[in-house]
Amino acid sequence: MTQETSDLPEGLHAETYAVREAVARSSYGEHSEALFLTSSFVQHDCESAARRFAKEEPGYTYTRTANPTVASFEQRLAKMEGTECAVATATGMAAILLVALTVLKAGDHVIASQSMFGSTMKLLGSEMARFGVETSFVAQTDTAAWKAAVRSNTRLLFAETPTNPLTDLCDIAALADIAHGAGALLAVDNSFASPVLQRPIAFGADLIVHSGTKLIDGQGRVMAGAVCGTGKLVDGVMGTFLRSGGLNLSPFNAWVVLKGLETLALRVKAESAAALELATWLETHPKVARVHYPGLASHPQHELAMRQQSGMGGTVLAFDVVGTTPEQLRANAFHVIDRTRVCSVTANLGDVKTTITHPASTSHGRLTEEQRQAAGVKQGLIRISVGLEHMDDLKADLLRGLDTLQ
Repeated sequence: MTQETSDLPEGLHAETYAVREAVARSSYGEHSEALFLTSSFVQHDCESAARRFAKEEPGYTYTRTANPTVASFEQRLAKMEGTECAVATATGMAAILLVALTVLKAGDHVIASQSMFGSTMKLLGSEMARFGVETSFVAQTDTAAWKAAVRSNTRLLFAETPTNPLTDLCDIAALADIAHGAGALLAVDNSFASPVLQRPIAFGADLIVHSGTKLIDGQGRVMAGAVCGTGKLVDGVMGTFLRSGGLNLSPFNAWVVLKGLETLALRVKAESAAALELATWLETHPKVARVHYPGLASHPQHELAMRQQSGMGGTVLAFDVVGTTPEQLRANAFHVIDRTRVCSVTANLGDVKTTITHPASTSHGRLTEEQRQAAGVKQGLIRISVGLEHMDDLKADLLRGLDTLQ
């Protein structure tokens, strides 16, 4: 639905759109975007109501179909991503489900990374199989494997870059070429990097998916998601399905993540710098077997990250503790995590509070051991989403466990 927008000039920087793009102010002239907590909207008369319900004129009728607060968030995120439009969903997984249910049909084929977020793998690999959609999982960084997996019925390539939790990257431009050569679409989950670090549309992606629960909110308050892309596909097809199916983002949650976008650039840049410092420090500890962070020169896709992610490694890192057997690795990882007093032991990420978790038993706990091994998620792996605490305090917090490992 076309709504009246702000009168900002075109070509502004993402940081400016992050604090300025929104629907037009109301007659009250509010400076902070208004929160419209209403399920429906009163119409002037029956004729105008009929025209609006028939989409013959712009206007709001029912919050499941459109709401000014939700529209402000959608417009702001789309501007930051450089796309024509966006639709907001109740969660990040709802955004992925929306893509799957509108782009795919029975008999179609999907190619996805074998090292993505566990819930995404479960949705694409298991749940969509119930509807006749088959998914092939390939190595995240092996472009040749993505190309080799293409079939005549391939309709979607779904990438997450960096991945959760190993921070593996994929070459977005290369995957876009593969997808388009096969007549398929490329969707990129940009939750880990955000539009501050990378804009997948600039590398050829067709759809950008977000979990607004993560960096966009930034303070772990609400659930939210979004899909960005062309008006024809995202608004015309996905928006129509979303409004019928009720996958919508609530106005209150939309207002929270709308305000979260205003500080996104500051937070992402500060947390990325802190993550690089922490990752560099962890590489020197004798009880750390390996650190996974794109900002490190030791990361296999470091050069790609510097080109594709605006020269930054992002806010999330992972590391393997030392150990031999799976049982010992798990025990050692639990030992380090359980002795933290500053970090929050929670599977959420993108928060201003640093979080720490054991992926093999949480975010990837529903996968089979074979799937976890293929994804590289071992029992000794620990994931950290770096927040805004003082670095000395974070290091001391991790040393409580690392220095007491046997």
